[in-house]
Order: sequence, then structure tokens, then C-alpha cells
Amino acid sequence: MTIPFVDTLRARRNTIQLGEPNGAAILVRVEVPELWDVVRISAAPSEHVRAVKIAALAVIDPRADARKFVVKLGGSEVLDERRSIADVGARNGSIFLVTHRRRRPVR
Repeated sequence: MTIPFVDTLRARRNTIQLGEPNGAAILVRVEVPELWDVVRISAAPSEHVRAVKIAALAVIDPRADARKFVVKLGGSEVLDERRSIADVGARNGSIFLVTHRRRRPVR
């Protein structure tokens, strides 16, 4: 098995584990551009997109309100975060973007 490209890019040292550690897993990268931070998440393909978002925000900014953020995959917003990461088209090495729901002024 080859290492996904996203595993070689800069991110926090530890990989977040979601779901069963012994089962099949997809390694994804979650970027939060407003906070200039990135995490890697190893999750079961059946894990919900919302769980990935919440896990990433819990590590990057525990005070963040997950309801104020949206998840994008391939430039498109994931409208139903209750869908699994496999159902929305994520594969091993996919990159999720977690960004503010509303545009914010530049200061």
C-alpha cells in the first residue's frame, strides 16, 4: 500500500483516529484556512462528514462552534453532513476544507 500524497504534506504530528482502528480506514487531510492549520484523520469510510469536521475543530480550535463552519470537498460544499465520507466521494488521500459559513471581513 502506498502512502497518500496528503500524508507527506505539512500537518500536525498526530493522526486523529475515528471509528474502528482495526477496520478499513481512509486517510484524509482537513484544512481550516482561517486558522492556518491542518490535521490528518484516519476514519472508517462509513464515518459521517460531520464527525470529521467536529474532530478536526476539536483539535485545531476547541472553542470553535462547528455550526458556523461548512465542509467542502473538491471545491463543492457538502450539503448533508450526515452522509458518510465515502458517500460524498472521499477517497484515501482526499482533502476536506472546513471554512466559515459566512464571509468575514479582512482586518
